[in-house]
Amino acid sequence: MLGTSASAPTKERGLSSAAIRYDGKIFLMDCGEGTQMQMLKLGLNIYRIEGIFLTHIHGDHVIGIAGIARTLSLYGKTSPLRIYIPKGYAKGISMLINFDNPIFKYKVEVIEVGSGKVYSDQKVQVSAFKLRHSVETYGYIFEEKKKPKFTIEAKRLGIRGKLFADIQKKGYLNINGKKIRMEDVSSTQNGRKIVYALDTRPSPSTIRAANDADLLIHEATYSKNEKKLAVERMHSTSEEAATVAKKAGVKRLILTHISTRYKEPEDNLKEARSVFKNCDIAKDGFKIVI
Repeated sequence: MLGTSASAPTKERGLSSAAIRYDGKIFLMDCGEGTQMQMLKLGLNIYRIEGIFLTHIHGDHVIGIAGIARTLSLYGKTSPLRIYIPKGYAKGISMLINFDNPIFKYKVEVIEVGSGKVYSDQKVQVSAFKLRHSVETYGYIFEEKKKPKFTIEAKRLGIRGKLFADIQKKGYLNINGKKIRMEDVSSTQNGRKIVYALDTRPSPSTIRAANDADLLIHEATYSKNEKKLAVERMHSTSEEAATVAKKAGVKRLILTHISTRYKEPEDNLKEARSVFKNCDIAKDGFKIVI
């Protein structure tokens, strides 16, 4: 968790951003002011950024992009930098990045997203889903692709060592004159799943997206005492975020995007835990291993 404050930074909290580190790549969720400084402090190499996934156009979630784009050019980046933004806002992000006509040594690709898959490689995929905010806003599902889990039957039939890779590639093997299909010796295992939902009112789409997730990162701008403000400004209270997590059946909830009015948001955490126990409020630098 790189930045955990809502709208404005505090001495303790920077603006919204989270980094998912996987398979040598960094998937950056939002990019508020100060994101690259936080990455430096936490030992995260910005050169490993695979993509930047923006929930919406509001400045506290995007202004850090201009700095990161320039630093990557200074570092000699040559491969494309892909930035994902809800449909209708690509021009705004391009203007932010190019306001002073910089000379980049690589291509910046701004990709507009709607609901559905937006990124995929051999191991993971990222999908977007609609949120409820004052502007077009999407959350993101980061999940490992389903992978085979071999049964005891595989070894009994003589599948060992290199043969595990061979049967996955071909779909079958011939052993001792017998054809053994992949589905005969394996079952499908779901991968790990993280859901990121900022900024938003509680939403059925988030509950669906986060179903059985290992981790839900959800905004909790206000306490329940400020629910009227949360409704007016299209944000969530900590109690509401916890209710979303409970309905979705997630394993763990992390609250972020905390209003600057809460210096020590312990009461907010108590409100959330009264609904969903396996919950924490993130601080900048908060690290979760799944």
